[in-house]
Amino acid sequence: MLKIGVLASGRGSNFQALIDSLESGKINAEIGLLIVDNQNAYAIERAKKHSIEYLYIDPSNYPTKNEYYTEVANQFKKRDVELVVLAGFMRVVKKPLIDAYPNKIMNIHPALLPSFPGLHGQKDAVDYGVRISGCTVHFIDEGIDSGPIIIQAAVPVSFEDNEEILSQRILELEHKIYPEAVKLYSEGRLKIEGRRVRVLNFKLPDERIINPQIV
Repeated sequence: MLKIGVLASGRGSNFQALIDSLESGKINAEIGLLIVDNQNAYAIERAKKHSIEYLYIDPSNYPTKNEYYTEVANQFKKRDVELVVLAGFMRVVKKPLIDAYPNKIMNIHPALLPSFPGLHGQKDAVDYGVRISGCTVHFIDEGIDSGPIIIQAAVPVSFEDNEEILSQRILELEHKIYPEAVKLYSEGRLKIEGRRVRVLNFKLPDERIINPQIV
């Protein structure tokens, strides 16, 4: 059974979506550890409710970011974590964790990458005036939201939308495609070929999800 480690900073709604998919039996995996960088993160309450081990690791206790991520990697390794999932983790992952989990760290971004990377993807999309936005699950590399794309889902953007309205519309699909990406990984159905991710025997669970590379 795949063992998952989760990184979160805030409310952890995608963490909850993953928990729900695991507990329903949709994904054959378990969460071995939640690590938060914010002692007030609501994700901690979710972990407690579902008897998931959690750690608060304070970045300010480490002289460098690399030392912080070395500790994060060590804690995951101690618990035999095989896949790391970022669920609203508001920090840029650094090399020690990436090296410890090459092509084994997933993130979800609230925009259709490579458009609008960074912290304010929804606002940037609204301000730019796009007609279609969405969300992207991708593997982490050393860039900002630049790793290989696994799944994307699209939503329409109207002239009346603001950042909050669009964020809620996108979040609905985040909760669908993030567990789906983890499921595909747990089943050994993701194959990275350069910048592209091939998905083996993929069936679209929702018409709004953009068809990935399928065999």
